[in-house]
Amino acid sequence: MKTTISALALLAGLLPGLAHADSTVRFWYHFDNPENPMSDLIAKFEAENPGIKIDAMNVPWNSYYDNLYTSIVGGNAPDAAMLKMHALPRLLEMEALEPLDDQIAAWEGKDDIQENLFDLTRAEDGKQYYLPVQYVALYLYYRADMFEELGLTPPQTCQELRDAAVKLTRDTNGDSKIDTYGFGFRGGKSGHEHWGSFTLGATGVALDNSLTSDAGVAGTQFVIDLFQKDKVFPPSAPNDGFQEIIGAFKTGVTAMTIHHVGSSNDLVEALGDKVAAVPVPECGGGRWTTFGDESTAVLSNASDKEAAWKWISFLSTKGNNALFNTATGQLPVTKSDTETWQGHEARFVEATKQSLPFAKLLPASSNTPEFVNTVWPANMQRALLGQITALQMNEAIAELFADN
Repeated sequence: MKTTISALALLAGLLPGLAHADSTVRFWYHFDNPENPMSDLIAKFEAENPGIKIDAMNVPWNSYYDNLYTSIVGGNAPDAAMLKMHALPRLLEMEALEPLDDQIAAWEGKDDIQENLFDLTRAEDGKQYYLPVQYVALYLYYRADMFEELGLTPPQTCQELRDAAVKLTRDTNGDSKIDTYGFGFRGGKSGHEHWGSFTLGATGVALDNSLTSDAGVAGTQFVIDLFQKDKVFPPSAPNDGFQEIIGAFKTGVTAMTIHHVGSSNDLVEALGDKVAAVPVPECGGGRWTTFGDESTAVLSNASDKEAAWKWISFLSTKGNNALFNTATGQLPVTKSDTETWQGHEARFVEATKQSLPFAKLLPASSNTPEFVNTVWPANMQRALLGQITALQMNEAIAELFADN
């Protein structure tokens, strides 16, 4: 949606005394669905804030950050934008963001934001440049009907997950072939999220040289053993991606997998009450799961930073945040909206909330994309197929992050 700059705003550019009599906030966002609530949000905001107009542009996701970085270099950046944490280091290097600490401290809505979200989105310099607007955290999906049939309870530890997966891996129709596997493992791109839950929760283990410790190697070996020894993953696991793990879970080929609330409505449509969720298990003394983020920020070039702050804080306020997230498939960041949220069934919202205390982001490193896209999948596939050891896999990852 584009809003028209009023005549008064045009005059403000000519008359210094009217510089902020009428402000226009240029806002970039990315919604896949063209039928989204942005027009309604803008209309409500402008009615509540006379003198501030919102010029919102829905920028295609595939070119979102290329366009953003180009606009910053060219001096034509938006005043505010939706942003992910992976972009924060580069944006700070470009001096493109306005610190929000003072505004957040004075904001009456800050106490309604879900626990841990400000901590997760804080920059390494200790400042807050982002205001959370939506989120997910990965958790364990399990087939409640299969667990009930075998008298199993949802696993709370890695050992319990292994024991359950072994029992759930079975021939269900008597043809001497395995029909159901205990766990659907994502060995393809982004499968580091599964591996991380089994490896990075261990005490003292992170994406650094600690991966080569006994505890770090044990986590990767646990994953390898599930595939090679226990045979609780489908044979296709080394190459499986999102579509494969969700498809297998829906059709009963697997009894457990890891993903987030974004897939819950599709799973409920297929399985109804047969699908349930709990946080990922404790492995090696702790838990680790992926935090999926989206925030908003005020850019340092904003002509009216106060107006830009009013707009982004409006989007993270009760009611407005719920409406915003009807278009995202993710969860509202406000506690009050979460209590009345109808976008996903309550059991999946609760599993997400319970996962926040141990949800983590990948390192803010220039090497992280290589880890996600190349180093992790290539080495995980080789390790699952017995071509390298768990130690060799972890050494490759530790070497990648050694200089960070």
